[in-house]
Amino acid sequence: MSRLKALDADVESALEGINVPSYVLDATGIIRWLNPAAQRLVGDCRGRQFTSVLAPEDRRRGREIFAQKVVGTKVATDATGVIIGLDGERLDCEVSAVRLTRGGHVVGVFGQLPQWSLETGKEPPHPHLTPRQAEVLRLLEHGRSTAQIAGDLHLSQETVRNHVRHLLRALGVNSRLEAVAVARRLHAEQPRARPVSVS
Repeated sequence: MSRLKALDADVESALEGINVPSYVLDATGIIRWLNPAAQRLVGDCRGRQFTSVLAPEDRRRGREIFAQKVVGTKVATDATGVIIGLDGERLDCEVSAVRLTRGGHVVGVFGQLPQWSLETGKEPPHPHLTPRQAEVLRLLEHGRSTAQIAGDLHLSQETVRNHVRHLLRALGVNSRLEAVAVARRLHAEQPRARPVSVS
């Protein structure tokens, strides 16, 4: 018997009370538990896929990191990424997660966000870009294709193409590559906030 089990302590109540956002996913990636600190960040999203709170450009990588723990290639992972907060704000965060096992089988993942901060320097790089166009541009910066962006944002490919055409016009450029170069230059010129630790 482990020393923790020997204590017969109520670990869940302790995790409910700490100010570090904590969560539990089942083996399919459904959010099953969030402590109040996590709910203050993303709301009560129990019953939803964990990728629903990730920024679109981080969803594929999030699924890959999750799969590493579920299939057993990694016991624990530490990563950084962007989550979408309760009010739609983008939050830079660190995520530390470990697989949960029962009887030698992986049954889920427990994780915490020891640091996060409101993402700065990600405002639309031009005042005439809509929030959706800015989101499409961020995905272009991450090398996503039209089809991938459509899948990430649940849009048709033609709608994505329209957003791309309009953002090219707003930025005064002729290609996606030029748009990404302009956006990266403008992001680099804006100061970024340092992550805020809550531990």
